[in-house]
Amino acid sequence: MTETALDADTDTDTDTLRARALTGLTTARERTTLLTSCVEDPDLTAQHSPLMSPLVWDLAHIGNQEELWLLRTVAGREAMRPEIDGLYDAFEHPRSERPSLPLLPPAEARRYAAEVRGRVLDLLESARFDGSRLTEAGFAFGMIAQHEQQHDETMLITHQLRTGPQALTAPDPEPAPLFTGPAEVLVPGGPFTMGTSGEPWALDNERPAHRREVAPFFIDTAPVTNGAYRAFIDDGGYDDERWWTKEGWAHVRRHGLRAPLFWRPDGGQWLRRRFGVTEVVPPDEPVLHVCWYEADAYARWAGRRLPTETEWEKAARFDPATGGSMRYPWGDADPGPEHANLGQRHLRPAPAGSYPGGESPLGVRQLIGDVWEWTASDFLPYPGFRPFPYKEYSEVFFGPEYKVLRGGSFAVDPVACRGTFRNWDYPIRRQIFSGFRTARSGTV
Repeated sequence: MTETALDADTDTDTDTLRARALTGLTTARERTTLLTSCVEDPDLTAQHSPLMSPLVWDLAHIGNQEELWLLRTVAGREAMRPEIDGLYDAFEHPRSERPSLPLLPPAEARRYAAEVRGRVLDLLESARFDGSRLTEAGFAFGMIAQHEQQHDETMLITHQLRTGPQALTAPDPEPAPLFTGPAEVLVPGGPFTMGTSGEPWALDNERPAHRREVAPFFIDTAPVTNGAYRAFIDDGGYDDERWWTKEGWAHVRRHGLRAPLFWRPDGGQWLRRRFGVTEVVPPDEPVLHVCWYEADAYARWAGRRLPTETEWEKAARFDPATGGSMRYPWGDADPGPEHANLGQRHLRPAPAGSYPGGESPLGVRQLIGDVWEWTASDFLPYPGFRPFPYKEYSEVFFGPEYKVLRGGSFAVDPVACRGTFRNWDYPIRRQIFSGFRTARSGTV
């Protein structure tokens, strides 16, 4: 297994770690600023969906978590504003209640987050990257950069749910030749190393590295497209109980689901709303905004199934030449624009089959970026799991209520996305940037 760890014992490596932490924090804050400055204050304080917080809550929560972990826990400083801790505790108040709280108004939330960041940057100049697990290799700084980017993705989801004129713009992905390669790839059976023990900023649910045995299976070369999913719709997929789990069928009937979220029929075509713009659904893009029940039903209709989380990770990380597991499908190098659609560079997935530079050694594409991919697996701990730095990050979510998603989306920053990264959500969720690919067992 290839395990990348940064040694903080030398001045050079300390400088590298400090630069990496600064880049992660700065990139996240630039994105937060974009997402909270492109609309007027009423849009920041409004709740655009009961599933989401007001944008101004996310803004102050980002600052509060940064203060809590970097200034108070790492630096041992007194709380700047202890009276607001409860307001921004994600476990104390569900999202539906947050608009009624006495939240900091936009200008004050900005000042608070900016003041915290200024003190954190001062701290970073003299920070040590050893002495405790929290500070080793700059983990606490990396955790906060990832936390902010995760909330940036959440805020981008809020922007998609928001009604009104377009507020965000970004260039479309570069045009790519139509992919004409094989529809599926054989992943050989045998052992592989899942998870990580050496990735310095990996979160607790990604740890530890451990061996898994996997039977041979086929997996789609690229995510399922809008065009392919429309065939499921046109064939009456939403009206045929055969393709759905009992819970999924009940959910479809109860809520009248007929297509992915944000789609609507218009004559003989389908339209979708995307960040305030209505457009024809592009047939060659990966399907987006489907829940786990829809992904599972499509796979059954197609005579296939969703891959397990273990299968997905083997397809993404296994190198048959060495028998080891890589950080990413393309190797151990950090993601670049040639590898994947990440970081909100674009506000849509790239066409299926894009990014040949990000292809895995087995020939699977777009495993990182574009759309989160539902897997068949429940969110469970790995053997030897230990919660860190707090139980509420992962442990309280373990169980059959949550399904695992892998790979990240166009809305995910590289700092919060890697071959071992695990996401999870309820199987009913559709507002997230979720798609899927299918698999089947066997060698022929």
